[in-house]
Amino acid sequence: MFNNKKVIVIMPAYNAEKTLLKTYNEVVQQKCVDLIILVDDASCDRTVEIAKKLDNLIVFRQEINLGYGANQKKCYQMALDNGADIIVMVHPDYQYTPKLIPAMASLIGNDVYHCVIASRILGGNAISCGMPIWKYISNRFITLVENILMSAKLSEYHTGYRAFSKELLEALDCNDFSDDFIFDNQLLAQTIWFNCTVAEVTCPTKYFDDASSINFKRSVKYGIGCIFTALLYRLARLNICRIKIFPNDKKNIF
Repeated sequence: MFNNKKVIVIMPAYNAEKTLLKTYNEVVQQKCVDLIILVDDASCDRTVEIAKKLDNLIVFRQEINLGYGANQKKCYQMALDNGADIIVMVHPDYQYTPKLIPAMASLIGNDVYHCVIASRILGGNAISCGMPIWKYISNRFITLVENILMSAKLSEYHTGYRAFSKELLEALDCNDFSDDFIFDNQLLAQTIWFNCTVAEVTCPTKYFDDASSINFKRSVKYGIGCIFTALLYRLARLNICRIKIFPNDKKNIF
């Protein structure tokens, strides 16, 4: 608990058998975590088998691979169903350190923010930590375009380490979002649409063989999707067209 608020960590998992235990152990060391929920997207390895042996962890397995976005939808719904007040997403591939969970939870638990993301860019050491140069350049370019189109000032939109309040997740309409990787971007875009400030904390990141990463082709598709989402946001703000994920009746809910 943090300030009498229940903290649940969610893990969207896919073929994470080599890193799951290390991630789990570090999550458990963060004393504010009440429960861990792992949703497995039809992994081909022993991810579910390992997860079922861990204490204070609920496991749900998708029978077929539905995609990263669909996995998150299930994660968030299960967290809310289990009484979460603060929801922190940590990937079980150990690319992001769970040691930031208390800091992120505190910003929400103290009613300062409803959304906190861990940025790989803020600390200025993304490349030295192993981020491929082409990913760094594309990250910076796409973020610049998104900030211009959405009138925001985030250091990046593409981190998978995030924390949300129950109130924000209940307000967001995730069912209209993509089931693919662009889900992450749509979630932040709608958060900004609701005039909800997104806080950032700097986060060291590890890049290694067992850490999950999308290939170049899917990265290009994701990048195009991010820019397209930001463009739709701008068109909706200018009332040029109606976009389902940017509803006009929810511009100022916080």
